[in-house]
Amino acid sequence: MKAEEERKGEKELKHAIAQDYETGEVLMLAHMDEEALRLSIETGKAHYWSRSRGKLWRKGEISGNEQIIKDILIDCDEDTVLLKVKQIGGACHTGYRSCFYRRMNEEIVGKKVFEPAEKYGKKGDK
Repeated sequence: MKAEEERKGEKELKHAIAQDYETGEVLMLAHMDEEALRLSIETGKAHYWSRSRGKLWRKGEISGNEQIIKDILIDCDEDTVLLKVKQIGGACHTGYRSCFYRRMNEEIVGKKVFEPAEKYGKKGDK
C-alpha cells in the first residue's frame, strides 16, 4: 500500500474492467482491493470491492449473473486490471448485458437480458 494511503487509512483500490473474452464488449467497470484480486485468481470468478457498500462481493452472488475469468491483464501503471470473462446473464444490475447500454442522450442501445426485481427483489440490490 502506498505510504500516503496508509496514513489516510484508505483502502487501495484498482479499477477493474470486465470485458467479454470472445467479443471484446466492455461489460462493466468496478474496483478491486488486494483480497478481491486474490479471490478472483483463486476461484476463477470475479470478485470486487463495493465502494458504496464498503464490502467485498462476488459478481453474481445474489443474481447468479457470474463472471467466469478467462484471463487477467494489468496495465503499465499497475492500477487497472482487465478481466476477460465469460458473462453468465447480464453484467449490469439494471438488467442489461453491459453497464454501457445507453448513449449520452439516453438512447438505449444495449440488450436487456433480465428483470432486476426478479433477481434482487424490490430494493434492486446488486
